[in-house]
Amino acid sequence: MVRAAVCGTEGRQFESALVYQKMAKEKKIKPSKETPSGFIDRKEKELLIRDFVISNIKEVMIKYGFQYLETPSFEYTDSIGKFLPDKDRPGEGVFSFKDENKWLSLRYDLTAPLARYVAKNYNEIPKPFKRYQLGTVWRNEKPGPGRFREFLQFDADYVGTKNPQADAELCILLAETLSKCGLDKNEFIIRVSNRKCFFGLLDFLEIKNENQRIAAVRAVDKYERIGIEGVKSLLGKGRTDKSGDFTKGAELNKKQIDGIVAYIKENSLYDEERENFKGSARFAPLAVWDDLSPLYSEGIRELGGFFGLTELSEYKDQIVYSPTLVRGIEYYTGTTFEANLLFKVKNQKGKEIEFGSVGGGGRYDNLINRFGNLDVPCTGVSFGLDRLVFALMQKKDFKIKSVKPVVICIFDQKNIENYFGILNKLRSSNISSEIYPGEGKLKKQMEYANKIQSPCVIFYGDDEIKKGEVKLRNLKTGEELSIKIENLVNEIRKII
Repeated sequence: MVRAAVCGTEGRQFESALVYQKMAKEKKIKPSKETPSGFIDRKEKELLIRDFVISNIKEVMIKYGFQYLETPSFEYTDSIGKFLPDKDRPGEGVFSFKDENKWLSLRYDLTAPLARYVAKNYNEIPKPFKRYQLGTVWRNEKPGPGRFREFLQFDADYVGTKNPQADAELCILLAETLSKCGLDKNEFIIRVSNRKCFFGLLDFLEIKNENQRIAAVRAVDKYERIGIEGVKSLLGKGRTDKSGDFTKGAELNKKQIDGIVAYIKENSLYDEERENFKGSARFAPLAVWDDLSPLYSEGIRELGGFFGLTELSEYKDQIVYSPTLVRGIEYYTGTTFEANLLFKVKNQKGKEIEFGSVGGGGRYDNLINRFGNLDVPCTGVSFGLDRLVFALMQKKDFKIKSVKPVVICIFDQKNIENYFGILNKLRSSNISSEIYPGEGKLKKQMEYANKIQSPCVIFYGDDEIKKGEVKLRNLKTGEELSIKIENLVNEIRKII
């Protein structure tokens, strides 16, 4: 039996829910027709485009040799870990409840469940293990344009190899997937860096406190969105955004802040206004930073091996070196990458905005080790399906055909057997069709057929039954023909 916690905040929420239910039962309040913030209803057009995108991504995954896997929507909270960006504990960024004595959480990504799966099945899976997964994830965070609290994610991961070929292949896969979904090569860029480079900078600046290091990573990860002044605030005392929300800073000293800001300014591929992309597509670290620290040099060597492989692909110009990319999630340990769109999109208010990333990932060599003494290096990539579809719908005119049923109109219930004879004939020929499912005269039936955008309707009254034919009305042209039953399927196929 599932029980809600009844102490502290959880207890107050539980009591409030009981009061709300009691009031609703007594009809003092009406249930809301609105969706909760960060959750939306999705209509057929978007869903059909999403299905198209999913099918294209699956084709690429299969071509690259990845195996399909599915894990549960819920995991034990301690299995998920504390890896959400900008969150100090899982309860702040995930949806959770208490089941007996253990907390369960809806998964916030597909990587943590994969780590749990690998730890559980380590002896049975091949090494390396290449898996892809499609699934819904949930994040209890502030929503934004194309960013929801519930969304579909597509992941591909290499498990059990440190070979830079795995990292390079995931970036090539990411690029090919975006192309396959309809983007031109000049419409996206995949920025690549290595966490060891930035942590090497932190070593050089003598930033040793783990909380400060994590806060510094998250601050720099926001550079493309909040600019250099915003980063400086987050490296210091903190920052208040436009909505009034305050984010506590890393509280570094002036020398440390100046060192990180200099690194950003000298290495960034973007100008200060973050409007125009200006970087070289080639891996070319600045010589002035070469001897920063041993960890920095190790990261540069790993990137050299990585770019030596991506240079052999057709997407070499789309995969670029970007030293200020750090990615804010804690578990990344080495090479990281992120796909950004090079065109603006409009938000729900019609305002053009910088959209940000539609996918990304990186190397996480220590995540599975949390479950036991397992040395299992990993690297992976994630696509935000709903974000990608949101952007694609504005950039590309998808010619996706929506199948609507042929409607068989009812004149008299006594002829229902005859109507079903027509229906079975059409459905056995794989034609979407239905007998009018409502109640009402012919006018209502025609209103229904037009509302659902049916391609045509069938009239089959007493006179038609006697003649062994039907009247077929094309709702696109208004043309109406008398058709013999045996010719009906062929005539309908001409219309649909």
